[in-house]
Order: sequence, then C-alpha cells, then structure tokens
Amino acid sequence: MEDPIRKYMATIGRKGGARSRRQLSAEQAREMVRVREARRAYRTFHARCFWSYPPDLAIGPDDVAWVVEQLMKHGDRRAWEKGASLCR
Repeated sequence: MEDPIRKYMATIGRKGGARSRRQLSAEQAREMVRVREARRAYRTFHARCFWSYPPDLAIGPDDVAWVVEQLMKHGDRRAWEKGASLCR
C-alpha cells in the first residue's frame, strides 16, 4: 500500500526544478517548501516538542498547522521563531 503523502510529494517534487520547466504554480511551490520545512522542524525539535510521537511520523500538508502549534506551545524561543516562520 503506497503512502499518500509520499505519492503527493513525489508528484509535486517531480514537477520542480528550473523555473522555466516548472509546472507548479507559485502557491504549490510555497506549500511544498512549507511542508519540507515543517518536516525538518519536526525532526530538529522532536525531543523538546514532539517526544510523545514517533520520530519517523510522516508530516504532510494537513499537518503543518499542528507542527506550528506544537512548536509555539512547547518549544523554546528558537522553536517558537521557527513556528512563526512557518505561519507566513
């Protein structure tokens, strides 16, 4: 059974690359970057903010708001700033 998040990221990532070749809209590209940054933040701040969740939890587009909330609620200043940057 294929993971739907992995399939989604593969589909939009395959369209990336040079801007002239890109089939993504600017909004899709921004969303892809937000998901990538949320995944990175989850791994970076796992011990402080996400300790009760598995380290390899798949973060998708629908999970970004949850990651931001946890970073800003349970993290230190650095985590809070990362959460704030994901809100933009």
